Amino acid sequence: MKTAELYDADFAEWTRQNAELLRSGRASEADLEHIAEEIEDMGKRERRSLHNRCVRLMEHLLKWQYQPERRGSSWERTIIVQRRAIRRLLDENPGFRSGLAEVVAEAYADAVAIASAVTKRPRTGFPGVCPHTIEELLDEQFLP
Repeated sequence: MKTAELYDADFAEWTRQNAELLRSGRASEADLEHIAEEIEDMGKRERRSLHNRCVRLMEHLLKWQYQPERRGSSWERTIIVQRRAIRRLLDENPGFRSGLAEVVAEAYADAVAIASAVTKRPRTGFPGVCPHTIEELLDEQFLP
């Protein structure tokens, strides 16, 4: 079976064979079209991870601000963990820094939807745009 045919039939074997072909300098025999797609998808997964971590961070910052009576160590832990993971993603993918404002804006809308459901506040009860700077979001000492 050709490597391109393996892509749908046995992905693990496809990855093994293509890695072997590339390492042995036989790139012309590799399934370059699918390899290029997979490389692009890897970047998209990393960006989704950044987005999801920003959602989680901002969700907890909103709950922290709008439900002070429910503040606890688990929320604080989540905030710390997400900030560190976001910083790690940015360190490993410096190209994400230029688009971070866009990711934050997209993630904020999701965070508001979640915080609204959890706090039982209408979405209009939260600011329309993220009220925090990127520096504040990543500052381990900052809590609203």
